[in-house]
Amino acid sequence: MLLRTVASACLLALVLPAAANAAYRSPQQILDSSPASAWRVLDPERTLYLELDKGRVVIELAPQFAPEHVANIRTLAHERFWDGLSIYRSQDNFVVQFGDPDGETPGKAKSLGSARTHLPAEFERASQGLAFQRLPDSDGWAPQVGFVDGFPVGRDAASGKTWLAHCYGTLGAGRNNDEDSSIGAELYVVTGQSPRQLDRNITVVGRVVKGMELLSVIPRGPDPMGFYADAAQRSPIRAIRLVSDVPAPERTPLQLLRTDSPTFREVAEARRNRKDDFYKRPAGHIDLCNVPLPVRAPPAG
Repeated sequence: MLLRTVASACLLALVLPAAANAAYRSPQQILDSSPASAWRVLDPERTLYLELDKGRVVIELAPQFAPEHVANIRTLAHERFWDGLSIYRSQDNFVVQFGDPDGETPGKAKSLGSARTHLPAEFERASQGLAFQRLPDSDGWAPQVGFVDGFPVGRDAASGKTWLAHCYGTLGAGRNNDEDSSIGAELYVVTGQSPRQLDRNITVVGRVVKGMELLSVIPRGPDPMGFYADAAQRSPIRAIRLVSDVPAPERTPLQLLRTDSPTFREVAEARRNRKDDFYKRPAGHIDLCNVPLPVRAPPAG
């Protein structure tokens, strides 16, 4: 009887790993079988197109976190402030920055039109009213991390505050030393390792959802901090448009995976504990900024 029990236990030990591996689905397999309800479309009033010579960058704005900055950015886009300006900074493993390189030079700065010239800092907001999808993983920058409406965030239950995290593709409003010196006219996108030390130090206004490959390959600026003193080296901006101002036939149709969906949780878990043929030691952990945020073209039909 004892030998039979031991033999059964050994057989079970051999079968269980095989069953676990057989049950594992890759993130792509999970996405391929996802229901339509797991996906959302972008709000044209909250989306920008950054038009470059080599293509279009699609940006989702976050008015729920930075309402005054986003309102100013909408005004600037409506009035075509960025048309003809440039990406004037590309710092290796950090950011690209764009706007008016002469913005602080009297007599040379481009008019801001009817946009506001002073805004309060919007580094964080009250957590109340936000649908926070928490990750179980620890984080070195925030007591809790997770997602709100598709954006990676940090949260502090003790202070009741939530803030947008600086992950790859984050869009922030450049400022000077004073915390209330940003207005959204000068913007940057994170193109390197996530600089989370900037969290709650700069107003974050959105994130790139498509087109990062156009920004990440921009040649690094040769001057300190990645700036280009030579204007000929800068990347021209054809236009920045609010999608609601773009005719429907000219828009880029996209669907984003909902971060409040079971599919998203499955994808995150599949990345947290990879059990495919390549990985021999599942990590049991995933960093906030490494959680995939899938985007796709709408399925045919």
